[in-house]
Amino acid sequence: MEQLALIMGLLFATVLAVGLGDRLKLPYPVLMLLMAMVMTAIPGFPEFAIDPELILPVFLPPLLFATAQRSSWQVFQLRWRTLLWLAVGLVVVTTAAVAGTAWLLIPGIGLPAAIALGAMVAPPDPVAVESVAGKVHMPRKLMNILQSEGLFNDAAAIVIFQAAVAATLAGRNLDASLIPKFLLGIVLAVLIGVGMGYVAKFVTWLVTAGVARTAVSLVVPFASYILAEEVHASGVIAVVVVALEMKRHARPEDAAERVSQANFWDVVELLATGLAFGLVGLDIRQVIHSEGAAIFDMVPSAIAVCVVAIAVRFLWTWFYLTTRGKLYQGDWRSKLKDVIILSYSGMRGLATLALALALPLTLDDGSAFPARDHILVIACTVLLVTLVLPGLTLPALMKILKAQDDGSEEKEAAHMLARRAQKAALLALKESELVSQLSPEQQNKMAKRLKSLHLELQGSGPVGGADGSAPAIPDEVRERYAKGRELMIAAQTIALDAARQEVLVARKELGMDPEVADHVLRQLDLRTMVMPSTN
Repeated sequence: MEQLALIMGLLFATVLAVGLGDRLKLPYPVLMLLMAMVMTAIPGFPEFAIDPELILPVFLPPLLFATAQRSSWQVFQLRWRTLLWLAVGLVVVTTAAVAGTAWLLIPGIGLPAAIALGAMVAPPDPVAVESVAGKVHMPRKLMNILQSEGLFNDAAAIVIFQAAVAATLAGRNLDASLIPKFLLGIVLAVLIGVGMGYVAKFVTWLVTAGVARTAVSLVVPFASYILAEEVHASGVIAVVVVALEMKRHARPEDAAERVSQANFWDVVELLATGLAFGLVGLDIRQVIHSEGAAIFDMVPSAIAVCVVAIAVRFLWTWFYLTTRGKLYQGDWRSKLKDVIILSYSGMRGLATLALALALPLTLDDGSAFPARDHILVIACTVLLVTLVLPGLTLPALMKILKAQDDGSEEKEAAHMLARRAQKAALLALKESELVSQLSPEQQNKMAKRLKSLHLELQGSGPVGGADGSAPAIPDEVRERYAKGRELMIAAQTIALDAARQEVLVARKELGMDPEVADHVLRQLDLRTMVMPSTN
């Protein structure tokens, strides 16, 4: 009961951190990390022990599923170069550089454990990045790069981490003999993800209750992960693939479920992040008690790892932007400014926390995991340096570099796409046989509303108030009709479905910003969900 009370307390502290962050205009992951640091100094906390083998199955499925739900196969197709360079390449290079540094500076760590440390601190956290960057009006091209990097970097780092930990536990080194097994695991994971995607599609077709469909989205990631791990495939890849498949199978008429699921997964990700920060704070507390003054001897190597991780990110980002020369046309000052911002925005978060908690206590032979306490100290130092410092100072850096964006490019793209969706809706309404069954007054009212659809689709917030209530619509549009109510709802459904299909087509076109298209799709989903009350 004491441990359950502690977990509830950590979740409640997470909610308070979010509320305090909103009031203070600070990113909540920064406050959560500060909360975890404070916990290490407060006396009287009960001992909390959780089996490290449970950490990955508990934390990874929701982390990976929530991240992949923000993406799609079309984003992979459009941004493959960024994914290859940053989500995979930068993770691999950072892992190698940090592993080499740790192997040289930490006595007895061993190369596999050093690689596990490198993978642990390699991936920036997309939630932390967006919570900070979104408040400072970062230029859209830089946000696109950061968001693309966050789509797959967790998965790449976790796969490396799991292989390194397995080698450490078995007392052997990573070598080329593992490559065939690794590739087979990826193939099996993809097949499992695709198969579970079709299972989820069938179940959501079979189940009509919206709550049950949301529950399916919770069960499927865990089931995919466990099934893949049972057949010695990559549970990480399976979860990412099933998330993308479920988004591909989404139907236009499932607007209400998509909105509720998006809100649900935001809550799950928030609570999982807060719980992970709290558990790491308790873990570090135990390290401090066991190591005592010896913990200060770990600080130099922790600082060295931070310097290496930041330097690698700076150099790799410079090389990446060099491959995109058309963006700068020889303007090295603009490129340097963007490299500084992207390097500064490499904030670590939930993935680093989960992997730190997942470090085993002992090896297969019963001996202690090499340098486990030292690895935890380094991981927390990297979190402190890459999350707290940028989180508190990025707004000032943006002002100094004069790099803040007014959002004009994104607004123009959203305006053009919203106009295109509105045109498709009006055309579908004109061609629908249902319109002829409405009275002239009802036809005029519906056409008037659809002609202002482009303005609604460019809205940046939820429909209506913050509580998700119905949107503020002119009184004449909200008048209820005694006759033809069902016909109006059906006609509006046809029109909004046509608008959605047009946006989905536009989303696949080269040059279209997927985030802009997703924004318009979310607005359409919200209008579809509240449509029956606005006839």
